[in-house]
Amino acid sequence: MTDSQTLTAAKPWTDPQAVPFMQIKNVTKRFGSFVAVENVSLDIYKGEIFCLLGGSGCGKSTLLRMLAGFETQTSGQIIIDGQDQEGVAPYDRATNMMFQSYALFPHMSVEKNIAYGLKRAGLPRAEIATRVTEILSLVQMDSFATRKPHQLSGGQRQRVALARALVKKPKLLLLDEPLGALDKKLREETQSELIKIQESLGVTFVVVTHDQEEAMTLSSRIGVMTAGEIVQVGTPHEIYEFPQNRFVADFIGSVNVFEGRIKEDGEDHVIITSPDTGLDIYVPHGITGTVGQKLAIAVRPEKIEIGRAPLNDMKNSISGVVDEIAYMGNVTVYQVLLGSGKRVRVSQANRTRDADDALEYGDKVNLGWTGRAGVVVTS
Repeated sequence: MTDSQTLTAAKPWTDPQAVPFMQIKNVTKRFGSFVAVENVSLDIYKGEIFCLLGGSGCGKSTLLRMLAGFETQTSGQIIIDGQDQEGVAPYDRATNMMFQSYALFPHMSVEKNIAYGLKRAGLPRAEIATRVTEILSLVQMDSFATRKPHQLSGGQRQRVALARALVKKPKLLLLDEPLGALDKKLREETQSELIKIQESLGVTFVVVTHDQEEAMTLSSRIGVMTAGEIVQVGTPHEIYEFPQNRFVADFIGSVNVFEGRIKEDGEDHVIITSPDTGLDIYVPHGITGTVGQKLAIAVRPEKIEIGRAPLNDMKNSISGVVDEIAYMGNVTVYQVLLGSGKRVRVSQANRTRDADDALEYGDKVNLGWTGRAGVVVTS
């Protein structure tokens, strides 16, 4: 297999011949006059962990509920594994859903909670026992089979809910804020376990979350939603490094946005004059625009160099005063006040324990970034 074939196999969305496992075609959902989801189209491929990421009320959970069959789209089409889902009841779909609340039966043991759906489906007792044993082992809950939900930690209940959702062997698993009830450390541990479980089973996951870090960690691709629309779809790297508009740049991670206008638009570069910085910002590629057009430059905090000495080798260099310092352990975050009144956020990795030359409040500093560090955003 060639390198390009390996890439295509790992990233089927890059292959124009690949057939999506799930297709959402121009789906709209209205509740009276309110539009919860507006004309969404999306292809998801077999074996993906696809995250729908957005703030509260953006429509992501409504879209998930339409995939599950709990809501009916006002217009549009949902196709799963080649089958149009119009009129297909939730229990007849090749999907299962894991709810944020876990929704475990409090009076049942772990193994009975997991077996419940299989019993309702009428599977033979021996097969039920085999499947429950296998899935308990997979989620590392073998020794907790006889416990009740109230005897489990939050992370353990999350695993039971996941096992119950997976034991019916769905082709598509829908997860609504699956890790929202866990503390940060346990959430990080569970993210890794969730990825391993998904890879071992090959089930396609669609995850709804408002947590940017969770989406970046879990997903093969992310769909960023706002106001009922998907505004960008891409890998975590694409979403973070190449936001297609200002909303995505602002929503994903931390970013500095400098307002400006096009001063010079060359074939291989653009010069943007910015009152925020008091200088002309150099970007080493052309854009589709005209001289005088209003736009903005987004620069991530970790891509900005900071120091007391001049940064003459940087294409873009400005000076300011350290106004705030936040020591985060692995990084230190500085807020630098520019002469224009604009505050710039800069993060610097703490590579050594020696802090003798660390920057302090009130220090005059120079900031700089390369031309390629900034991303032009026009809306």
